[in-house]
Amino acid sequence: MAATPDHTGFRRAKWAIAALFCFLGFQYATWAVRLPALKTRLDLGAGELGLLLMACGAGAAASFPLVAHLMRRLGSRRLSLASALCLAALLAALSVVPNYPLALLVICGDGVAVGCLNVAMNAQGAALEAAYGRTAMSQLHAMFSAGLLAAALLASGLTTLTPSVSAHFAVAAALSLLLLAHARPGLLTDETPRAADPGTPRKRARPALPSGKTLLMGCAMAFGTITEGAMNDWSTLYMKDVVKASSAVAPMGIAVVSVMMLLARVRADRWRSRWGDGRVVRTGSAVAGLGLALALPAGGVVPTLLGFACVGLGAAAVTPCVYVAAAERGPDGLALVAAMGTTGLLAGPALIGFVAGAGGLTLGMATVAASALIVTLAATRIPWRDAVPAPAG
Repeated sequence: MAATPDHTGFRRAKWAIAALFCFLGFQYATWAVRLPALKTRLDLGAGELGLLLMACGAGAAASFPLVAHLMRRLGSRRLSLASALCLAALLAALSVVPNYPLALLVICGDGVAVGCLNVAMNAQGAALEAAYGRTAMSQLHAMFSAGLLAAALLASGLTTLTPSVSAHFAVAAALSLLLLAHARPGLLTDETPRAADPGTPRKRARPALPSGKTLLMGCAMAFGTITEGAMNDWSTLYMKDVVKASSAVAPMGIAVVSVMMLLARVRADRWRSRWGDGRVVRTGSAVAGLGLALALPAGGVVPTLLGFACVGLGAAAVTPCVYVAAAERGPDGLALVAAMGTTGLLAGPALIGFVAGAGGLTLGMATVAASALIVTLAATRIPWRDAVPAPAG
């Protein structure tokens, strides 16, 4: 579709798609922050709780064939709305689930719906950029972080009023449906496939094997999410055990990463418009990897926090840009790259834990730096969208 200077249409569609990103972050964080209450109500041990968390990620990672099929059949708009409705219903179901096996089933279903919404909303974001010739994906991903924050604040406020998980999830589901109602009118409509000749025999479409470029995008996505996920899970422990920061200062590690990533994503679309996606990803991932690698031997609270800030700043635009590039490969390519990203997000913390167990947490963090630099190498061979100067006004 040719680019158009329709600023009103662009803003309307952008905020509608942003509501989907906010919805996903809000829904995920809502049940994640109430895990202690769910653990108590279902009388779960540490191993059972870990398996519950893995069930969500496993459902999302395994959803790739289904997502590709549904994207071809329904399109990104209808799949976004259908999967979001499923997520709202699953949140309500989780609040009343009576036993652990059913909780596993609900969480696994949540992971599948997350995989569907993740691909569909990123396809909407890529279509928005293609339709209007303007960058927006990084700001859309920033809205996911905003959804996480909103869910945490809501949980904090409601738990002071009532300990009831059911009441909390009911309020959250209602707010989620309001977000979805806001998104629905402004979402982009998918192009309708041309009707086949009635006399032509129907052939079952066979998924094509992924190209080398698509696999490189998947590699960049996987190692980019390894970098993000590992920092979220291991930064506080590194600050406490290796840097010897106090209990009050140790959480500043994840805070610095999160704040820098959010601020960078708010600004990254301007960088993409000026320099192009390829340069932003290559430079950003190099800043993340080298900044962290230099901070590790320096030691101390300040150098470590500066290194963590480099990771948040540099990694912020990686996944948004890779999603845009993958969307141009069609539904199958986008679904595969998203699944590889989910796999990296799942495998990353476990991989760092294995390395840390064998050689120490500093070596584990060095592996995070290496992951960011692998993204830099992969980005040199990926076909990126060119810089698109933002229109005046």
